[in-house]
Amino acid sequence: MLQKMIINGGIPLSGEVTISGSKNAALPILIASIMAPGKSEFLGVPNLMDVMTTKNLLTALGAKVTFDDAFVVDSSPINSYEAPWEDVRKMRASFLVLGALLSRFGAAKVSLPGGCSIGIRLVDQHLKGFQSLGVDIVEEHGLVIADAKNIRGGKVTFDFPTVGGTQNILMAATTIKGETIINNAAKEPEVIDLVQALRAMGAVIEGEGEETIKVQGVDELSPISYRIIQDRIEAGTYLIAAAITSGDVTIKNFPTDMLTLLVEKMEEAGVVIEQIGDSIRVKGPKRIGSIDISTQPHPGFPTDLQAPITALLTIADGTSIVTETIFENRFTHIPELIRLGADITIDGRSAIIRGVSGLSGAKVMSSDLRNSAALILAGLAAENTTEVYRLYHLERGYERMEEKLTGLGANIKKGLQDD
Repeated sequence: MLQKMIINGGIPLSGEVTISGSKNAALPILIASIMAPGKSEFLGVPNLMDVMTTKNLLTALGAKVTFDDAFVVDSSPINSYEAPWEDVRKMRASFLVLGALLSRFGAAKVSLPGGCSIGIRLVDQHLKGFQSLGVDIVEEHGLVIADAKNIRGGKVTFDFPTVGGTQNILMAATTIKGETIINNAAKEPEVIDLVQALRAMGAVIEGEGEETIKVQGVDELSPISYRIIQDRIEAGTYLIAAAITSGDVTIKNFPTDMLTLLVEKMEEAGVVIEQIGDSIRVKGPKRIGSIDISTQPHPGFPTDLQAPITALLTIADGTSIVTETIFENRFTHIPELIRLGADITIDGRSAIIRGVSGLSGAKVMSSDLRNSAALILAGLAAENTTEVYRLYHLERGYERMEEKLTGLGANIKKGLQDD
């Protein structure tokens, strides 16, 4: 049975919440274990639907995987270089298996990916990158068939910074003879974390976090024990949750250095943020101030926090403009926010948000992961009861959100979705 989230809003959040490990960092690192035959152990991996999809994918390839306190992969038994459609269709990050399999086997068959409906997110940049390194690519019946018998070090220049493309090429390049140079590389913390994990395996890489990354190929990689970084998107979501409810929340394990622009924008809007060691204390004002946001590749404002901050700005004092530059279909939360009483007009890639005095609960439908979080945040601020349908989207990327919000005093629970 499908589930929904039921929220009785209007309660200021208070207390402490701890941020989990990063899903977006964990997935490529777990996939990279394919390239290091033996038993690797990964700590801080969140227990999420996407992580379980990755577990199933690795198992389907032949790996032995356990996931209790740590995520342990024995990749020695992997004997297949074909990633099954059943797993890849569920999650775009599964397409990163292409680079890992090319590194391990010199060949790969991978289905074109699925995931959230937030835009086209074509993998053409990935494929062009592989072709720049001499990989023979054929697309056939929804499959990408790759042969790396002529692979060599070289230059890869992306048309725009692509996180997945950068990660895919990084994995393949670690064991290519010679030097590979990646130009216009993505700078996101999740890319940096992958580089650090690959370096622990024995890869020779420099330049992570910069526009150009250089990789010197090595003969082989070794298994590792590695801890995943904090989830900056979850952290930002709880910061916004404290603000939208005029709450007083301490967020432990908060990655401030990864969210500099968000913190600056929240302070501009009147939120009081105090750094306490690796935690922050967030005090939301009685009425948030209006601000303008434009999503950009890191270190710009994260596109994954666009929907949550849009929910916050629906009750701001004044008019805010939120511009989405990364994905062309990432305003699906706006019609649902309007159902809750928001005053928003879409103009091309910008949302013009005229703050209202308050939101009112209603039944709303989520359509992707971050959309779900935005609707739950709006429900926390709204009067009366909000029901968020299609909860399975949320469970792809937020670990124990109901439990964490309940611990902060929210009146929130899961229920069965109406037919």
